[in-house]
Amino acid sequence: MSLKTADEIMVLCRTGEPVIMGIVNVTPDSFSDGGNYYAAELAIKHGIRLLDEGAQILDIGGESTRPGADNVSIEEEIERVVPVISALSEQGAPVISIDTRNAATMRAAIDAGANFINDISGLFHDEQSAVIVAQSGLPVCIMHMQGTPQTMQNHPHYENVVDEVCAFFEERLTFCEEQGISSNKIILDPGIGFGKSVGHNLALIKDLKEFHRFGCPLLLGASRKSYIGAISGEDEPKNRLAGSLSTAIYELDAGAQIFRVHDVKETCQAFDVYNAIKKAD
Repeated sequence: MSLKTADEIMVLCRTGEPVIMGIVNVTPDSFSDGGNYYAAELAIKHGIRLLDEGAQILDIGGESTRPGADNVSIEEEIERVVPVISALSEQGAPVISIDTRNAATMRAAIDAGANFINDISGLFHDEQSAVIVAQSGLPVCIMHMQGTPQTMQNHPHYENVVDEVCAFFEERLTFCEEQGISSNKIILDPGIGFGKSVGHNLALIKDLKEFHRFGCPLLLGASRKSYIGAISGEDEPKNRLAGSLSTAIYELDAGAQIFRVHDVKETCQAFDVYNAIKKAD
């Protein structure tokens, strides 16, 4: 389905049709494709290719959040993402997401044409982020993360990971309401791979339906993640397509609405076949 605005994403999510978010990492060190699209012209071409392959959202990030990643200055992050967002917006990309936890980057990205906000810190990292989101009126994805990218995989621990992520979402939704962020603009992401062991990730994926209680669209970001490598023995992230598709199909059946993926063409094909089978007479 072709989209024209970010608000149409929220409407589409209510229909049960999957929304594909293509990943554009403008970084030298992201876990799967770091450096492949670090140059702005390469990132722009990659974004256009993902749109041609069926992506409805492009998620542009200028800071790697892989486990143990180094911090990037806000100035550097803005320098990386703004030219890419501007060019893609000028070329007609309908929905551009800025993947950042920094308010200044959010503002610069919005000014450049971004119309969707994806914050891995759940609006915790920068106290001004909620202000920017409320003022913009744009959709925002609230993700759960235990710790920071530098510390999150240092022995993550939960008594019950599903219950604790639910409690986090409950608190964040209350916070967003207090900040003037409408609940019908919020997407929730359980944060696969962000402060979770393999077992924690599998529990969240298996019990994704538990998060429907909040009435918000659910975003799944499991593409090429390390839990797939741990299960399959595949060390190279780019060779984890089959595991990524298996997870995506399982979560489509569980009611996830937005899928953040590296492999757009393959995911679209998998969903087309899955839906054709479900609708077969």
